[in-house]
Amino acid sequence: MKKFFIKICKFLGFEIIDQNKFLSPTLNKELNEDLSIINKKSIVLPLGEVKITRKVNSILIIIRVNTEIEVWDQNKRRLFEQPKIEYSIRSIKSLINSINLCQNKYSDLKIKIIILDDSSKDENLNRIKEIIKDTNGEIISLDKKKFESKIKKQKTQETFSNLASLLQCFEIGKEIGEDLIFFVEDDYLHFETMLEEMIATYERVSSQVGKDIFMCPTDYPYLYMNNEKTNILIGDKRHWRTINKTLCTFLTSKKLLDLYWENFSKNCEDRHDPFEKYINDIYKNEYCISPLKSLSVHLTNVNSSYGLSPFINYKKLWDQNK
Repeated sequence: MKKFFIKICKFLGFEIIDQNKFLSPTLNKELNEDLSIINKKSIVLPLGEVKITRKVNSILIIIRVNTEIEVWDQNKRRLFEQPKIEYSIRSIKSLINSINLCQNKYSDLKIKIIILDDSSKDENLNRIKEIIKDTNGEIISLDKKKFESKIKKQKTQETFSNLASLLQCFEIGKEIGEDLIFFVEDDYLHFETMLEEMIATYERVSSQVGKDIFMCPTDYPYLYMNNEKTNILIGDKRHWRTINKTLCTFLTSKKLLDLYWENFSKNCEDRHDPFEKYINDIYKNEYCISPLKSLSVHLTNVNSSYGLSPFINYKKLWDQNK
């Protein structure tokens, strides 16, 4: 009778929890394992199951790289005080590790990598090429002349290049993006589970709220400096909070990129205060969430106004991605 009952539950789409043995007979898994099924259902104990109505089919990852400028618009050194190329290399390595873990788990998910490089020396480019040689990644050079008529004249060439590279990333996403698009800067280190958790949480949360969302992989301390209200959500494996500001590393959908294209384009026409002014304006109308605690960390100066994400073993993460 028990086996027959389990078969009936499977047929009807129900899951059984055996509290005594701490397992699910219908899923044939212990309850401390990952119970969710990509593109089908998200299960978190004891909240039960969320049917996935917003399935993820592909993700385009666009990485902005500048291996020459230590810290844009600041006369400071980063945590660990290494040459900028070391941060770019470790950032890309950690991202590839995260992609590989995600791809092994979600084998049907289509993942494409594009690196947009801004004036790196050949020796630095060769190091990057060596890292991505076993991926489907490609490197594109920033076309600065293309944006001379689109971006207002800036006080420094560095600021112009920063705006141009961001705009070219957005244009690439608009042109060839299909589903999710992840815009990534090259001074972030990523935990291996980052991409897997972001995709599973994207499906869960967007299915619950009934619309596409924005996601930031970093828990920024500066967002705790003001007494702002936030909502706490349950993701795939951790809590997430709603936020109303990000920097330029975030994930969203092609649908939202198209819908708010004027904001994305306008954000790059001039330097604003804050730099992400028109991107942040989008979050007045759309959900944007970030993890508690971080899935990616921004390797800035320890005294940066944005700060380092709390409760992270930075030295361990840095050493893991040599």
